[in-house]
Amino acid sequence: MARFHWAMSERTAAVTRETAETQIEVTLDLDGSGESTVETGIGFLDHMLDSFATHGLFDLTVRADGDLEVDDHHTIEDVGIVLGQAFAEALGDKRGIQRFADRRVPMDEAAASIVLDISGRPYFRFDGSFSQEHVGEFTSVLARHFLRTLATNAGLTLHAALEGENAHHEIEALFKAAATALDDATRIDERRGIPSTKGDLE
Repeated sequence: MARFHWAMSERTAAVTRETAETQIEVTLDLDGSGESTVETGIGFLDHMLDSFATHGLFDLTVRADGDLEVDDHHTIEDVGIVLGQAFAEALGDKRGIQRFADRRVPMDEAAASIVLDISGRPYFRFDGSFSQEHVGEFTSVLARHFLRTLATNAGLTLHAALEGENAHHEIEALFKAAATALDDATRIDERRGIPSTKGDLE
């Protein structure tokens, strides 16, 4: 059996994005302790990203200044874009990662599942619907859009499923399931090289 000997470098990223609609800054440490500083101007999104960092054990900073006078779409979408790019940058050549993960998380009457592959081939599927249109100033369906955007920019194959009666709990279960699945899939096994028979994950 092959053995791979290598020293893991810091798996961190700092990504910025500036458009006429938003200015986003994200820093990410995959091997953190769950510390977060999040300021997006959308209270519920801040809460979800704090939860994401806590349960994924990622150190995460997100600062967003978006056109919230229009609506919440551009800010939520662009945070997903930049966070996905940060994951892709922090993972580097993906050497040693577990790659696959499957997590199901309950939140009172709601339950969400995330199955993912850090494949380098973006694909997204979502089964389920949200019980209310809004949670505070957050438009519920944008949770699905956030996950799609994250998957596209991080190079993930991501299947999500959802059931419940309360949109707050449904969305929170999704974010926690995504966080714990990404924690599992990005975890290092030093016996591994790049986990692909092709020799790369691009």
